[in-house]
Amino acid sequence: MRQPLVAGNWKMNGSTESIKHLLDGIKRSLDVVSKAEVVVCPPYVYLSGVQAQLAGTAISLGSQNVSEYKAGAYTGEISTSMLLDLQCRYAIVGHSERRSIYGEKDVQVAAKFAAVRAAGIKPVLCVGEVLEEREQGVTEDVVARQLDAVIALEGVEALADGVIAYEPVWAIGTGKTASPEQAQDVHAFIRNRIARLSAVTAEKVQILYGGSVKGANAPELFSMPDIDGGLIGGASLDADEFISICQAAV
Repeated sequence: MRQPLVAGNWKMNGSTESIKHLLDGIKRSLDVVSKAEVVVCPPYVYLSGVQAQLAGTAISLGSQNVSEYKAGAYTGEISTSMLLDLQCRYAIVGHSERRSIYGEKDVQVAAKFAAVRAAGIKPVLCVGEVLEEREQGVTEDVVARQLDAVIALEGVEALADGVIAYEPVWAIGTGKTASPEQAQDVHAFIRNRIARLSAVTAEKVQILYGGSVKGANAPELFSMPDIDGGLIGGASLDADEFISICQAAV
């Protein structure tokens, strides 16, 4: 049985004061949270402060991004060893915004996955299609290509050491949401593609949905057999909304 996982990706949002308020609200409700593992991914500059505020709680710390390089002359980058120093347990790789805005290619995302995994941190591998690709009927081709880049580099069994997040790019921050059936179809495709190479890995790997998840639609989304939780964007910035999503992951 796969444990549900709900990860809040705060993106480039927050301040010292607002983050303290947000975490206070989340921590107050921890006693009524479901069985889901809960992760928060703040901006880099707040990782240390958030780590301190999470001490003694069951909430895990994650990073929004990471470098594929161990150290060196890479101005502005953050290494896996730095994340470990701050007790990060998760790191997002290949988020659609990293791919679209910053030009990260599949091969670079795969390298980041490998670096994170080698460091003992859980990579959260994001895959997904833009609206044009969905309308062209190539969603599965796109997702397969992104997934296969990691499999080619690390082997299919490596996916069991991480998490996969399916994010239909057209449903991120737009207010649009893939229907539970649409989301389930892609999640099932991902799991079946992995199962062709390793049934054990396919059964073990958590596959999250990320695309305008709210407290109102989370129960139906999370009831789908291959959806193991969510990678939450905007709703993770509201303590009550985020907790309601966590409670839906049963």
